[in-house]
Amino acid sequence: MRDITPVTVAPGDGIGPEIMDAVLYVMNAAGARLKVEEVPAGESVYKRGHPGGLDAAGWGSIRRTRVFLKGPITMPQGYGNKSLNVVARTTLGLFANVRPCVSYHPYVRTRHPRMDVVIIRENEEDLYAGIEHRQTDDVIQSVKLISRPGSERIVRYAFDFARSNHREKVTAFVKDNVMKMTDGLFLKIFYEIAADYPEIKADHMIVDIGAARLADQPERFDVIVTLNLYGDIVSDIAAQLTGSVGLAGSANIGETCAMFEAIHGSAPMIAGQGIANPSGLLMAAVMMLVHIGQGDIAARIHNAWLKTIEDGIHTADIYARGLGRVRAGTHAFAEAVVERLGQTPVTMPPVGYSTARPAYDGVNRLAPRVRAVKELVGVDVFLQWSGGLPDDLAELILPLSTEALTLVSISNRSQRVWPDGHADVFCTDHWRCRFLAQHGPVQHSAIVELLGRLAEAGIDFTQTENLSNFDGKAGFSTPGQ
Repeated sequence: MRDITPVTVAPGDGIGPEIMDAVLYVMNAAGARLKVEEVPAGESVYKRGHPGGLDAAGWGSIRRTRVFLKGPITMPQGYGNKSLNVVARTTLGLFANVRPCVSYHPYVRTRHPRMDVVIIRENEEDLYAGIEHRQTDDVIQSVKLISRPGSERIVRYAFDFARSNHREKVTAFVKDNVMKMTDGLFLKIFYEIAADYPEIKADHMIVDIGAARLADQPERFDVIVTLNLYGDIVSDIAAQLTGSVGLAGSANIGETCAMFEAIHGSAPMIAGQGIANPSGLLMAAVMMLVHIGQGDIAARIHNAWLKTIEDGIHTADIYARGLGRVRAGTHAFAEAVVERLGQTPVTMPPVGYSTARPAYDGVNRLAPRVRAVKELVGVDVFLQWSGGLPDDLAELILPLSTEALTLVSISNRSQRVWPDGHADVFCTDHWRCRFLAQHGPVQHSAIVELLGRLAEAGIDFTQTENLSNFDGKAGFSTPGQ
């Protein structure tokens, strides 16, 4: 008997239980070799005091099976709760989000009949790390973290995906014209790794024009790799362009674990009516089956689903007169897929998948590290102050400079306001005072001395950022950048 794979399943909230029942029904009928461990997740678990949406038993099941098929989740509003998706991705090391977005012309209405794009999104870093602080009455900050290892892993995964799936081009979406250090690092790594895949075309776009062109001409893209926030936005745009976000599945891939889900929400307004489209979760289940080495079953289900769409059996969200023949409910649609198991589409191309379980060894392929020569050359001191104009603050702070560190600039919301500031700059109560060493690198004790002077003067500093050179190059932006 062939191996049976244990998987953790969470039906979720809203329409989740209905569409999960439909998906499990189809997989069982197709002969999927699964041992299902069902766990509660979502709203009821949040309300029992688990801020991540899963209890200890749920996490234990996922760590045991290493495969998680998740229905849509409703997260109660309020402080203390964390997105289950974000928590799962970071806790389980699910660094790659993979979202295929395909048009099913002429059976699902779309303006882009030749669209076939895969969005590969970094999952663990960027603003989604959720590192936020309220620093003053007026200002809250969110910290964007981009690392070399994190960028290397997602970029190499994108090129590996392109190679193994016979894709011809990988495009990076970045905003390196503004975020020159964070997005600039990502883009630098992108081209370093692209050199290892000479058969695959590599290019990049600024994310705003890239998203605009994706919305207008998606057929010009093949695989897109990007950072966490951009990927979240761009993948929903791409999914909607195919005709419905209800058709798109999503995989979250890590070194040892993987999570699979539809990209849509829990849709509580239609829950219990039996009209929800199970296709997004079914396509996620297909990706899961490929991941666990049951590509034969995945192809059997996917081809039956394509044939169902071809035959005009559509759920309400994609049904349109002249394209659909039968408006089917959730379970009736699943039954139609089961009836077509073993069949292949006639007009749309059939699919095929390997039965070899994909492997990823990205951690073992990170570039060797050579530590840079790091020199501490200054400090940015952020403070709360509402005492007047920038020149007034400079008059207060400048005498507090030390022999080692001298005030050289003051900025407000990144705009330099002293010296030579513009009078039209709108200022809040959040200021950045930059102190630089005047005679070469300094020690941490010089910063401690400076902060002591500020404290004695009653200055309310809220945060400091050390300023360092790496191999003689500044590792920090200048005010106004």
